[in-house]
Amino acid sequence: MGEESPGEESSAPIPQQTNRLIHETSPYLLQHAHNPVEWYPWGPEAFERAQALDRPLLLSVGYSSCHWCHVMAHESFENAETAALMNALFINIKVDREERPDIDALYMDAVQALNGGNGGWPMTVFLTPDAAPFAGGTYFPPVRRHGMPAFAEVLRGVAEAYGTQRGEVERQAQAFRDFYRARGEAPLAASGGSLPTATEVDPRELLHAAERHLASFDPVNGGLMRAPKFPHPMNLAFLLRVLAREGVARGAAPAPGSVSARVLPLVRLTLEKMAGGGIYDQVGGGFHRYATDAIWLVPHFEKMLYDNALLAPVYIAAWQLTGEAGYRRVCEEILDYVLREMTDPGGGFYSTQDADSEGEEGRFYLWSAAEMRDALGAEDMAILERIWGVSAGGNFEGRNIPHLAEPVERVAAALGLSEERVREAVARARERLYAVRARRVWPGRDDKVLAAWNGLMQRAMAEAGRILDREDYRQAAVANAVFLRERMLVDGRLRRSWRQGQARLDAYLEDYAALVNGLLSTYEATGEASFFGDARARAEEMLARFWDEAAGAFFDTAADHERLIGRPRELADGATPSGMSLATEALVRLAAFTGEGRYRDVAARILVPLVPAMAQQPLAFGHLLCALDDFVGPFYEVALIGAPEHAATGALRRAINSRYLPRLALAQAAPDDARAATVVPLLAGRSLLAGQPAAYVCQGFVCRLPVTQPEALVRELEG
Repeated sequence: MGEESPGEESSAPIPQQTNRLIHETSPYLLQHAHNPVEWYPWGPEAFERAQALDRPLLLSVGYSSCHWCHVMAHESFENAETAALMNALFINIKVDREERPDIDALYMDAVQALNGGNGGWPMTVFLTPDAAPFAGGTYFPPVRRHGMPAFAEVLRGVAEAYGTQRGEVERQAQAFRDFYRARGEAPLAASGGSLPTATEVDPRELLHAAERHLASFDPVNGGLMRAPKFPHPMNLAFLLRVLAREGVARGAAPAPGSVSARVLPLVRLTLEKMAGGGIYDQVGGGFHRYATDAIWLVPHFEKMLYDNALLAPVYIAAWQLTGEAGYRRVCEEILDYVLREMTDPGGGFYSTQDADSEGEEGRFYLWSAAEMRDALGAEDMAILERIWGVSAGGNFEGRNIPHLAEPVERVAAALGLSEERVREAVARARERLYAVRARRVWPGRDDKVLAAWNGLMQRAMAEAGRILDREDYRQAAVANAVFLRERMLVDGRLRRSWRQGQARLDAYLEDYAALVNGLLSTYEATGEASFFGDARARAEEMLARFWDEAAGAFFDTAADHERLIGRPRELADGATPSGMSLATEALVRLAAFTGEGRYRDVAARILVPLVPAMAQQPLAFGHLLCALDDFVGPFYEVALIGAPEHAATGALRRAINSRYLPRLALAQAAPDDARAATVVPLLAGRSLLAGQPAAYVCQGFVCRLPVTQPEALVRELEG
């Protein structure tokens, strides 16, 4: 959106005052609490005021780490003259999209419809007093620039249209009312008749979807699509599942001519290019939001909890599948970063870290060659300037974004050093540079805890804790599960957001579904049946509050949620998995643990009608394709009976964890834990075998003979 310095047109004085946002808890809303704009939070007061004055509403939606939200705030919302115009012509509402994904989704649909499919944040939407959209866009500059009108021109033009062309405004608003109503009433598939089953889904549809991914891959730099390049973790997760489905295992090459033979090299290329690029924080770990270029070098520097929650399991799965140690290292560095910088003392995970510090995007993460040399010394600097491509001129605005410019092996050979010596230099550099960087002005951090994003990260921690036998990750998952139970369940209902002791806003479908999946994984990592009980309780609430039998679908808001202009129901994934896909996956997993046919029945109602769309447009349905892979199966239900401290129990557990098994439900109990079998049906009737720990491998609750040896268990799981 141009390279002008933010705020260069903002010369009017900023009054020292507060507005209604001062009573909110969202860091994003609080950023605007001292604007001269008379902001309202979303709520009846704003709508009643608009109706009383017959004024249109100006809805501004963004989030705390959004760079262009900061720019527009500084240029326009902090400008007294612009604020006076907004206050005179509109009733102004500010919304944090991370707290209110329902509002964000509804009005983003409108903005995209009004702007040829284009949307983004900050989002600026003009509404009638009853909240129907009739005009909108995204960022508007303070003066005409790059073909965009000045914000003041937009304000005057919209206000004039509302006053003098009311019929046209109402026609546009009514078109959106009709659109939302029709979409909410449309079923996924015709009701009636027998429920669809897994036998109606041809497993080859999964392979067809994987093949269609191939056309979107960059064969040189990896990744899906052109610049700007996003990691697309849900699509990568699906492709890893396809590799497992086709029998690719550690050390084994895909069969010639198979889909996997074409997919595996591109997935590996993508994972390696991303991990070696500037999109990955080479010093502190964790991924930035996306790369602005085609080679993964220059990121948009914000860090989101959800990106890292979705990418960590992808890298650990790739390690299980290929044995490549670098993938495991990336997963651990991601989770170590989250524990170090993004975890509340009570166990919740924070939402985002800003792209900006000291008024400059990326400043915290950039290095001059001189700064690095001072921190590392000449000997290590000679290594790192080659490894990370460091130069006096830099690779971004005169400074350096560390990235993997040359592999360790080539640098070692060129400098006449051992590979071990080079790796030691890299490890020292990361430690020393992190210490130097920690003394800089840190980017802002949005420390609200969101249930959905926490469910995603809880699952990542639990799975990594189980697979890698990392107690710190396992305990982080446990602490998070307890935090969400104790802090974000209020009067028996889950809340969306928590900050500084306050849990607010009714939870959405994605909150419930992500938490169910996180709790199931925490149960698998610990064997503590209470987490399974919590998962099932939340799933029952999810079905009662979000499932619509007539539509044969989940809605994103509960049946008793605040009445909006429409009831959102998102099928496709965005930056995070859709609530529909998370819920469907959770139900298939629960069916494997419980044998409850009704869970699979609901999943079938969603999945089977959407198979053609998933196969034709797989990039939009990465996570739902993962749920479809679970649904089609085979799904391995494993009951492991044995004292946790028994060596034979540990050997069986390690045999399970050593393999990439995406379609797995793992139930565990000590032989004397009678309560566990009453909570987790998969454990019912399972016992030791001749006094030895035993594993029962089942499918659809039909079990094979139990085994006591790890080698036999592996054969059962790979057969």
